[in-house]
Amino acid sequence: MRLYWIRAQAPRRVLALAKHLGMAMEYVEMDLMAGELARPEYALLNPNKKVPTLVDGDRVLWESSAIMAYLCAKRGADMWPMTSVVEQIEVLRWLSWNDCHWAPAVSPFYFEYIVKSTFGMGPPDREPLRAKEANLMRFAAVLDQHLEGRDYVACDRLTIGDFQLASMATDWRSAEMPLESFPNVVRWIEGLGRIPAWADPWPSNGDDGARRAASHRAPQ
Repeated sequence: MRLYWIRAQAPRRVLALAKHLGMAMEYVEMDLMAGELARPEYALLNPNKKVPTLVDGDRVLWESSAIMAYLCAKRGADMWPMTSVVEQIEVLRWLSWNDCHWAPAVSPFYFEYIVKSTFGMGPPDREPLRAKEANLMRFAAVLDQHLEGRDYVACDRLTIGDFQLASMATDWRSAEMPLESFPNVVRWIEGLGRIPAWADPWPSNGDDGARRAASHRAPQ
């Protein structure tokens, strides 16, 4: 299997899952600022020109939640429920909640502080974030209430839902997200930080299977 990635939140959750499950993987890091995601040969794999993209033989998958479910199915891991429809629906509910509510609420902070810093896009612009705080706190309150007495967002165990929701919120202090008043959210994030693969998901050039996209030729 080959996974295309950049140092950003959507690839992070897939990378963490693959590492957590001990999956054999070839990791191809793309250069966002050099325009590698817009190259025609990459667009043949992912017409959205985004990452992550997983290639497994003749199968090509994009969208991180689908890739995570696929990896769990390949490994037989219950981080995506394999036998319980009720559990699948519960995880799906939180994946959908993330994409519709939580991610849009946290993404402005993540972009200004994490994305800009990672890719050398200049300093954060704090002023527009003032108007975004109320929406973030609205949905942080929903998550905080749900996590009362819980360590995970679904099924009473670690699932891909946790990785999906935490991907932009993990760096909440660096991103100056106003989460201090939501102790259950903070406790949950800190708990995930004790999972080695989540704490350090990024492949390095010295790892087996890790390389830069410049050395890769796309399938003809």
